[in-house]
Amino acid sequence: MLLPGLFVSPFMKEKNMNLYVGKLLVVDLTKKKISTEPLCQEWIRQYWGSWGLALRYYWDAVDPEVDPLSANNVIVIMTGPFSGTLMPLTSRLSLVSKSPHTGTIFTSNVGGAFGPELKYAGYDGLIIKGASDSPVYLKIIDDQVSLEDASALMGKGIFETEECLEAAVGFTGAKTLAIGPAAENLITYSMIGSESYRQFGRGGTGALFGSKNLKAVVCKGSKSVQVADMAKFIERVTHYKTENLFTEDNLWANSDGTAVLVDATNEMGIHPTRNYTAGISEQKDTLNSDAIKAAKLSDRACAGCPLGCGKFTRIGETEVEGPEYETLCLGGSNCEVHDLEAVIKYNRSCDDLGLDTMSCGSTISMAMEMAESGRHDFGLKFGDAEEYLKVVEEIANLSTERGRDLAMGAKKLAEKYHSADLSMEVKGLELPAYEPRGNYGMGLAYATSERGACHLRAFTIFSETPFDIETQVQDVIEAQNFNGIKWSMCYCDFWGSINTEITAELLTVGLGEEVTAAELDQAGERIWNLSRLFNQRIGFTSKDDNLPGKVLKNPLKKGPNAGKTFNSEDFSAALQFYYKLRGWDEQGQPGAAKLAELGLDQL
Repeated sequence: MLLPGLFVSPFMKEKNMNLYVGKLLVVDLTKKKISTEPLCQEWIRQYWGSWGLALRYYWDAVDPEVDPLSANNVIVIMTGPFSGTLMPLTSRLSLVSKSPHTGTIFTSNVGGAFGPELKYAGYDGLIIKGASDSPVYLKIIDDQVSLEDASALMGKGIFETEECLEAAVGFTGAKTLAIGPAAENLITYSMIGSESYRQFGRGGTGALFGSKNLKAVVCKGSKSVQVADMAKFIERVTHYKTENLFTEDNLWANSDGTAVLVDATNEMGIHPTRNYTAGISEQKDTLNSDAIKAAKLSDRACAGCPLGCGKFTRIGETEVEGPEYETLCLGGSNCEVHDLEAVIKYNRSCDDLGLDTMSCGSTISMAMEMAESGRHDFGLKFGDAEEYLKVVEEIANLSTERGRDLAMGAKKLAEKYHSADLSMEVKGLELPAYEPRGNYGMGLAYATSERGACHLRAFTIFSETPFDIETQVQDVIEAQNFNGIKWSMCYCDFWGSINTEITAELLTVGLGEEVTAAELDQAGERIWNLSRLFNQRIGFTSKDDNLPGKVLKNPLKKGPNAGKTFNSEDFSAALQFYYKLRGWDEQGQPGAAKLAELGLDQL
């Protein structure tokens, strides 16, 4: 049933475009107005899709000082050029907004099938403005788009919400983006779930929906995506699937999944344990790939993916897809919870309630160390799985004092209890599960990431020279630029051997016009610099490109990197070299020549 006063846009027959639909769906929740607008042709060859295009649209959409949880903030969700085609591992979807958890520009991406479904419905992206005065969900069935009453869904977990929405729209297999109680309560590290076990994680994406009274988006499409030369496109896709994707570089995702990293990071001495005190877990075998295989029920893949990295597991009565490596470490070893059944329960609870497992686990581990060191007793102890599971629900529902405290996240919790030396975050975002004292590249990647500590901007753990500053700086910059275009193409991170040469060839065939690798390389650098400019408009400076005091001052315990720090002198040298190679000044400000080179000087 349509809400009163709602305008439903008619289908607009627009010029056919190869790889792109050429149309965005724009939803103003305040005015209850739905419309479409053509995709900006000028920006396509500069930003390409997903992360890049969403970022460029967001740049024009808001005042940089906007409160992330206000009606004036905007959410931009964007597909990529290969979304909905036969190209494998390209079903991801990016969301760009300002993070309520960090205050930075923020990009999150999710797998599954919502991205292709949105494209099949006839839209390259979705722009959400304003805030509804009552709970709603957005229903997209091809050209029929409406806002529906979501009052009956409020308070429900993500799993039940998705089932209700599928029944409500009458389409088995309709794809959803939904929030749980944590996001309704505006917890700043809440997330948006999709198909139960896929997430727009990190940074408070869920709170963005919650602040707008938007419980969910449900989508079903029946259109197709056009390519310039279908026969050649299929031939090239088949070639690269066989010769590049199905190789040793990538097949671990199918055979082992991300749990394989438990043994790898322990061997390297970079496996965070006991709130980033030690670099190895002496009980790693309870949470490693072999443990996951023993509990595995089946594999699961995102749309169009032949790898099937997702592992459904069950122990006792609890079933979940995962846990993935970050959860096994930050919700397991870092809390010294070595019981896989407990970690599976933790994972499922977070996924249903709508909490980011990484930020939640990191905050809990810090609370455990605060109690151990006498700073404040939250009733949480390392290894106490019972209380650790209880507090997750308390956080999501804000139902107890300790739940409300931990819902603030590591940075604000540490500030409240004068424990900054125990907080493991950068720009307010809790660290991923790779110890920077054992790999300087990861430390530099965390410090310079636009969204705070993130392993999806540069991933240097397999470097043969983890402490060589010059090499690590070069590797981080190269990876950051490449990931700018990688996420804009919606590639899955597990196609580790994909590159801009392959991408340029496939775009050329799909678009029917020449694209070069150099053009894509520059686009990745442009995206990275535009993110930097946005954060500087807000007021972030080089002082925010920093690492936790524990990393800089406290020697790592146990493992091959025992005794190591990433000391302030080495870190400062790495940061200044990074700025220099980036073409930025000593304060991390992109220089005029670099901005002109990238076509950003007018911004």
